[in-house]
Formats: sequence, C-alpha cells, structure tokens
Amino acid sequence: MKQLHRNQCSSTSKLSSGIDCLASHVSMGLHAPRHLPLSTQHGFYLHGLHRQQRATLGSDFIYDRLAGPLRDQAYSAQEVDAAVILRPQRLGDVPKRLEAVRAFSVLPEAPALAAANKRIGNILKKALDVDAHVSEILLHEAAEKALFATMQALVPQADAQLNAGDYTGSLQTLAGLRAPVDAFFNDVMVNAEQMDLRLNRHGLLKTLHVAMNRLADLSRLAS
Repeated sequence: MKQLHRNQCSSTSKLSSGIDCLASHVSMGLHAPRHLPLSTQHGFYLHGLHRQQRATLGSDFIYDRLAGPLRDQAYSAQEVDAAVILRPQRLGDVPKRLEAVRAFSVLPEAPALAAANKRIGNILKKALDVDAHVSEILLHEAAEKALFATMQALVPQADAQLNAGDYTGSLQTLAGLRAPVDAFFNDVMVNAEQMDLRLNRHGLLKTLHVAMNRLADLSRLAS
C-alpha cells in the first residue's frame, strides 16, 4: 500500500495535487513523500501533527506555517493571507481559493472593493455587535436602495456558485458590487444622527461584509 501511494504521488508538481497527496499520506499514517520539495514535506509534517494533536495546537499553527510554501508557489503575500485567514476546514480547498483570489485581484473592480471591504470592517469593529439585518423601509437614500437591490440580485448568485465549487465565478459575480458600493460611500452618511437609520446602514454593511468574505478576506488585497 505504501508503494502504491509513492507511485500515486510521484508526479506531483502542482500545489493542489501536492496537498491531496499529503492529506492521503497523513490519513494512512505514512511519512512525508521524499520526492516532494522540502517546503512541502515540512507542510506534510505539520499537517500530520495538527491531526494527531488537534486538541492542543489548533488550526492557526498549521496555516501560519503553510503560508511560506504557498508563497513559494508564486502567490503574493496578500493573496495567501486573503485565502487562508479564514482557516478553510479542508486543506484541499486552499489551491482553488488561491486561484479564485488571484483571478479576482486582477479585475479592475478589485482595488476599490478591497479598500471598501477594509473600510467596512473598520466601521463594524467600532460599531460592535452589528446585526446583519436590513429594513427596506429605512432605506431612504437612493444609493443605499441601489446597493441593497444589487446585493439581492448578485449575492444569491455568488452564493450558489460558491456552494457549487465555482470559487472564481463567485468572486467575479461579487465584482459587480463595485459601482453601488462606491456610490454608497460617496452619497450616504453611514453614522447618521437618527439611530434607526444608523443601525440599518450598519446592518446593510454587515450583510455586505458577510457576503463578500465567505471565500476569502478581500480586505487583505487592499494596498
């Protein structure tokens, strides 16, 4: 059986194949395949250690040390951070997430949406305990109505693509939020004096933030 796994992994060259190979070896209690790059063997050891001692180490340990080998695959530090900061439950998902993040990062909408995502995160941190709920009755400004309408149209589509495994398509769908997000921040006072309007706008931003960050933390792409 060990010889079989050596043969199955002998042609490993891509990150996705490498991670699948590592996971397979760990599940069988085998040692790291010697033909793999040292950085990948190191990741194999850490992955095995995480599985054996998950009660004490936690996912931060493995993902913090996985970042180096991922950067060795020519991904930028920002792309790696965006993809792994959410700590995907399956290591095998990481390559697809990275490819989706990279494809998103070269879109013309990406810089503005990444910056907006970072701004939204800061607003929500200061607001504390924001409920991701929106009352359409309290949407008074044209820009917030337009943003909410666009979210209703695009977010379900992006969620469906994500759930189907089309990570790249999901982020590209969310890129369509760029124009209404820009208009919202240009035309709407988020922290309105009227408390119900302020809370509703915070809820709108929280809903947007959740939708935009299901796959990756896009704020990590902000310069």
